[in-house]
Amino acid sequence: MPDPSDPASRATHQRPAADLSTDQGRTDFTAILNERLPTKRVIAQGLLRNERDEVLLCQLTYKNEWDLPGGVVDKFESPATCVERECREELGVDLPVTGLVTTTWLPPYRGWDDAVLFLFDLGRVDADWVDRLTLQPREIVAVHWTDPSVVAERTAPYAARLIAACVARDTPPYLENSAPRQGVVGPAL
Repeated sequence: MPDPSDPASRATHQRPAADLSTDQGRTDFTAILNERLPTKRVIAQGLLRNERDEVLLCQLTYKNEWDLPGGVVDKFESPATCVERECREELGVDLPVTGLVTTTWLPPYRGWDDAVLFLFDLGRVDADWVDRLTLQPREIVAVHWTDPSVVAERTAPYAARLIAACVARDTPPYLENSAPRQGVVGPAL
């Protein structure tokens, strides 16, 4: 936290100089804030299930844990569009987003800064649907229908908690570290 008694600290945390009475001044002020304000990684993933209530997990080339389909949201891309794009690029299929399941704030993990994860519902498909996938070998080794009872054996702890809450159908609209935040309530999907 900046020390208000330190002149150097005050200088870096004061309101940027801009004439807010003009459009150009307001634009300049926004640009300065854009440069100074923190950025947060945004992740978008999809929950896809089959007729046996198994969850589709991707075995990735770049980490040991399996994960839900999806990825990091590109600049100026919506989270829902990201999930659809990632499914097209990495699985070779068009999977439309049918709704938002939940969001979760994720604390720093294994060298990554904190992030916000949007989890979308991708619906249900037959188990043999995966036979028609064209996996992107640079990122996806394989996909697996995974029984919810063994998800924790294959995924990172935050992903296991997230999937367990979603499968139990008691997911609040907002989570922190894939668990309910005390005092935050809302309708479950």
